[in-house]
Amino acid sequence: MNKIYYQRRWNLLITLILILLGPPSSADFPPVLNGQTMPSLAPMLDKVLPAVVNISGAQTQTMNNPLFNDPFFRYFFNIPERSERKNQSRGSGVVIDASKGYVITNNHVIDNANEITVTLKDGREFKAQVVGTDPETDVTLIKIPAGGLSELPLANSDELRVGDFVVAIGNPFGLGQTVTSGIVSALGRTGLNIENYEDFIQTDASINPGNSGGALVNLRGELVGVNTAIIAPNGGNVGIGFAIPSNMVQQVVSHLVQYGKVQRGSLGVVLQELDPKLASAFGLNSNIKGVVVTEVKDDSPAQHANLTPGDVITAINNQPVSRVSEVRNRIGLLRIGNEVSITVIRKGHLVNLSAILEGTKTLDGSEVSEYLEGAVIQNVVTEGVQITEVAKGSVAWRIGFRPDDIIIGLGRQRVKDLDELKRLLKSPSYPLEIKIQRNGERLTILLQ
Repeated sequence: MNKIYYQRRWNLLITLILILLGPPSSADFPPVLNGQTMPSLAPMLDKVLPAVVNISGAQTQTMNNPLFNDPFFRYFFNIPERSERKNQSRGSGVVIDASKGYVITNNHVIDNANEITVTLKDGREFKAQVVGTDPETDVTLIKIPAGGLSELPLANSDELRVGDFVVAIGNPFGLGQTVTSGIVSALGRTGLNIENYEDFIQTDASINPGNSGGALVNLRGELVGVNTAIIAPNGGNVGIGFAIPSNMVQQVVSHLVQYGKVQRGSLGVVLQELDPKLASAFGLNSNIKGVVVTEVKDDSPAQHANLTPGDVITAINNQPVSRVSEVRNRIGLLRIGNEVSITVIRKGHLVNLSAILEGTKTLDGSEVSEYLEGAVIQNVVTEGVQITEVAKGSVAWRIGFRPDDIIIGLGRQRVKDLDELKRLLKSPSYPLEIKIQRNGERLTILLQ
């Protein structure tokens, strides 16, 4: 009985894979074994693998030990005037436009690299130049001067479903091109604090260090995501990997091609999740999904659109939203000057509003605090203050601030915006703990 049961399950699995792969040609499908055609991903991978590349980034760091500035010390230990250390990062990438040589990868793969080398499956190597990068989503677009490239078409990642088969391709541990398979385990993963903008595809296809920037493809060989992170409590793969959806990648790339960075529009609101208690307070059914507007900034697009505190946002551009991160993603990937439609529930009635997104205003950090001298800062889309630039050697640099840091708190106080930061730094108490978010990690800068 068990033998018949397992044989039926095996036959069902084979049938399912054959349906998903489509009708094979006799030339490229594997042979018959024991009277039964064996399924294989090889025909699809033959077309996909040439579009996935290996990437290495060389980083040169100058050693800053003050002893190196002493001529006697350098002479005695035979140390050159400039002492440098070279590091190398390894990862993967995907060719998305063969005619232009565009390759997509993760920002953390090539961050601070002085030289980027791309190696194709056929062994050719090319030096790459950065077209643009977006640390907020961990997406970078680079370009290589190569002909005869293969590219991957981008799928509509909004059509993915939990349970869909996917294949991860990359360069784990620098071993070379490697393929693993699995399914989509979950969609819309946020709150992981890996990136500032999160909408991850979760998969159990093995993703390991070096897979970052590689391809997550469906069984048609279309790019559905860019592999970017894993949860690895013991340092190895445990079947929980994350990929940036192809739709988000496509939006970011369109910015990078035109501007070299993402020019994010700003709405000017502070938001809160709608939990059952809040829904009850607003007289809403518990099945209503949305995000509550708790504050509207003065002279902001939200104010001009007549958004008011207490409004419950249920959709952005006719796409339902139920979490703050979803609003952040929808708004943060639109361009300055875009018109956005906002559907809200106000006093039990549906109201449709329209806003024109504005650019985020920047401010010289010294206008806020002496600790931020040398930094340029701005509000983020929802909550926090982002440091966009830091002059090397400045007060802010010496304290430990770096570009793209987001100040999220001072001590036990949350920092919502520039006004809040300025108020809290007006009369600080010491030791002062400045909580920041950097590359998805939460850090603390301590001032005595």
